[in-house]
Amino acid sequence: MSSSTTARTRTRTRTRTARRRALRVAAAAWTAAAALSLTACSGSDAAASKPADQSEPGVAAEAGGAGSAGSGGSGSSAGAQGTEAQPGTAKSGSGKGASLRAGAGKGTFCRTNDLVMKAVDSSPDQKVGDVTVQMTNKGAKTCSATGFAGVDLKDADGTSAPVHRGSEQPRITDLKPGDTATFSISYKVDFSGDSLASPTAIIVTPPNETHSVSLKWPAKALKLAGPYDDKIQVHPVGIAN
Repeated sequence: MSSSTTARTRTRTRTRTARRRALRVAAAAWTAAAALSLTACSGSDAAASKPADQSEPGVAAEAGGAGSAGSGGSGSSAGAQGTEAQPGTAKSGSGKGASLRAGAGKGTFCRTNDLVMKAVDSSPDQKVGDVTVQMTNKGAKTCSATGFAGVDLKDADGTSAPVHRGSEQPRITDLKPGDTATFSISYKVDFSGDSLASPTAIIVTPPNETHSVSLKWPAKALKLAGPYDDKIQVHPVGIAN
């Protein structure tokens, strides 16, 4: 073989080798690019299909916090309303309830079932009408009777009318077991004999309670001058002298 033929053969061999290397490099680069592309797509799909509870911790915390605050607040509010509806207890879970409770004195408010009540004539003379209601704590714990009792007067004709509150400021009235508190009902006396007001019973609801009791109107009480208006007043509860 001549030297020129040998040279051409070597040149062709080197050229084919160079092309093969170039193809290998290109193939490797294409494979790497495809892999990166597949990884990116897979990552996006995984993020899109990831459940809510596996999302970013901060987002999960915010979502959970909002849900808890909404339902919890709502639940707390419902629970507070349920407590307020219960007779004889201070409101819980609210600032207003706390202030009422603090102003009420010691213990919970006196329940109707823990009080023995009686109405007596307490008119100082024949010119001033006054009936006193006595409330004795028969319970085993100190309770508060602070405030105004709710009072309605029931007439002989079967109707009833609410008694207006006086203008006095209530004072803290704590009742230990066996202690007695009182409140009075003052009214204008009838001197004409023409009054149609003939009360037969006093419907009493202790302060901060919802249950009432019916007490007989004192037989010796002075004749009440009608009508049933703001001239008849109930005064705040206080400790019996």
